[in-house]
Amino acid sequence: MKIIAIEEHWNSVTIREALDRLPDGARDDSVIFNTMGDNQARLEDIGQGRIEAMDAAGIDISVLSVVTPATQALPAREAIVLARDANDEAADAVRAHPDRFRAFATLPTGDPQAAAAELERCATRLGHVGTMVFGRTGNRMLDDPAYDDLLATAARLHQPVFLHPQIASNELRDAAYRGLGPQIGLALASFGWGWHMDAGLAALRLILRGTFDRHPGLQLVLGHWGEMLLFWMDRIEGLSHVATHLERRVSDYIQTNIHITCSGMLQERLLRHTLDFTGADRVLFSTDYPFHRPGAAAVGQFFDAVPSPADRARIASGNAEALFRLGEVR
Repeated sequence: MKIIAIEEHWNSVTIREALDRLPDGARDDSVIFNTMGDNQARLEDIGQGRIEAMDAAGIDISVLSVVTPATQALPAREAIVLARDANDEAADAVRAHPDRFRAFATLPTGDPQAAAAELERCATRLGHVGTMVFGRTGNRMLDDPAYDDLLATAARLHQPVFLHPQIASNELRDAAYRGLGPQIGLALASFGWGWHMDAGLAALRLILRGTFDRHPGLQLVLGHWGEMLLFWMDRIEGLSHVATHLERRVSDYIQTNIHITCSGMLQERLLRHTLDFTGADRVLFSTDYPFHRPGAAAVGQFFDAVPSPADRARIASGNAEALFRLGEVR
């Protein structure tokens, strides 16, 4: 069975170095996770070492994406240059291994117009299959009207937007996450809770802003089994009673404009819960490499938990091929 993994991270050396130069207060503290163990070496390898890791997991194709926070934490002028260089580097890796890699665009969202232009370049000239962005750049959320051209470009060019988590703002961390000790506070603000609240909220704001009414073809991808949204659908649906400007119910946008991936969380109970709220044609596979590294046995056990062979094939590769148009000549 062919397997495509869509949230497989890498990092460029120049982006890492630029992030390391940021002063205290501007730095994303969660970058420390990128350096734990051999993560940094694995992130910066988009060649033979990466392919060997894919083979060990039974993965046929990986969609590469620059690891959090990519260029979104950098000043706009610097981010424009580094995003372009990273996109070129990823394109080189895809050209070197066309049967194994595809790539998401990295965007300099500190300059919304430059981000839209870079997405167009990546889609039309480099062959990237979508983009990975974060829900907030500085204090500006992705649903801000400044980003409407970017989202319109993504819809027009059929470039799905993977909305990835990022650490909460310093203001929110001061109010809600600090005071428990630095290690606990960082964990709580990132993988323990804050990352996922941040991404889920950003997706909800896009819906409530009417983004999918203006751009009905726009497709969003959420990791970690939907960044809490699917587990809170009964309450979220109550927003439909007050968001009367929307053309559809909030749950309908989640089920028709949002795709869900597991991000290496291969628990059967999470799969079952997801399939209760959305169809198997909206579920995608990913490992969140290198932060999760399931072996081929674990990956096989995960797919064995999908009752229908047809659904198993969709989740393993068919949905990704359709969403990202992987069969098209680029």
